[in-house]
Amino acid sequence: MKYQHICFCRGGKSNLRVPHSVGNMDSRIGFIVLFCLIGLTCAEPVRFLDCGSTSGKVIGVDINPCPTQPCQLHKGDAYSVNVTFSSGVETSKSTAVVHGIVAGVPLPFPIPEDDGCKCGIQCPIQKDNTYHYLNTLSVKAEYPAIKVVVEWELRDASSSDLFCIKFPVQIVS
Repeated sequence: MKYQHICFCRGGKSNLRVPHSVGNMDSRIGFIVLFCLIGLTCAEPVRFLDCGSTSGKVIGVDINPCPTQPCQLHKGDAYSVNVTFSSGVETSKSTAVVHGIVAGVPLPFPIPEDDGCKCGIQCPIQKDNTYHYLNTLSVKAEYPAIKVVVEWELRDASSSDLFCIKFPVQIVS
């Protein structure tokens, strides 16, 4: 099997080799994994507060792109959110609920997919396993330029929080 050398670094060498003869499905999966890994390595860990994770424990939160904190979210852009957590329970489903807290008032923040089982998590969720929840936070152009605290919950089948996190963001033009 022939290999092609690919280098993603300037002037450097990489040990990453990709076979020339790879099936369509294999190459698509390979590219998806590669881009996910690149995205995870470029993401900056976000400082967050745990706001009541009763059924799990948050290990880390990444938002991409977010080079500074609080994250500056530009109107009209979308941001990937990756929450790594361990589950303390077994559950057949998970549901995400997101709010923007403005002046102490929680306002619903729509996300494209609220079913956690369709966001990088293979359900049923098993106790003591680690999961990577992946979703997108889209900032609509009509949102006001304002500082807000995002509260992101992932609830299990009994509506207990697998995780609940809060992190500050600033919506900018």
